[in-house]
Amino acid sequence: MTNKEKALALIGTFVSGDTVKAKELLATGYIQHNLAFGTGADAFVAAVEGLAQAPVKTTVNNIRAFEDGDKVFLQTVYNFAGAGEQVGFDVFRFDADGKIAEHWDNLADKAAPNPSGHTQIDGTLEKKDVDKEETRKVVAGFVGDVLRGENPDKLTSYYDGDKYIQHNTAIADGLSGLGAALEAMAKQGISMVYNKTHMVLADGDYALACWNLWRCTYNLL
Repeated sequence: MTNKEKALALIGTFVSGDTVKAKELLATGYIQHNLAFGTGADAFVAAVEGLAQAPVKTTVNNIRAFEDGDKVFLQTVYNFAGAGEQVGFDVFRFDADGKIAEHWDNLADKAAPNPSGHTQIDGTLEKKDVDKEETRKVVAGFVGDVLRGENPDKLTSYYDGDKYIQHNTAIADGLSGLGAALEAMAKQGISMVYNKTHMVLADGDYALACWNLWRCTYNLL
């Protein structure tokens, strides 16, 4: 199995309840960064067992899967024991023995389409065979220059005019949509401060950037 196949098999155990498979895929010292779960392989297996016993079955629908070095990153729609659909980004790190050694994730409730009619998961599923290092360079540059505000004047250089598809649930397409959203936030006294980039993963023309974000609200809404 490739690392990508192993990651997909692991999240599949939430549906199958296959604790044997989960134990087989996980490293003994597995590190969990989701604060709702304990760290360690035993804690993950216990979660699989708990979901298997729930009256409502868990569903897992993987949308996109990518691989970069010793890491796999996924976009998946989860519904844990009937609690409601959530769109998740998962990052799995593999050790030298091919075992899943560490996991990070970000989950958001599945929402209605945004002002441009796009959802959190629609859009092209085809990955272009391009140099992932160039993709990584562009995304890392955008995070630093624009999101962290190191070179804000470079904003427009990262876009092809106003041609920009947005999947954020509250923002419309294009630089004009982004500008309108930021202006509305500013009027409400809300600012976004991105202060550290932890990793930028890339595969073809897709990339996932992980960073610290401080969302500051200065007045009551």
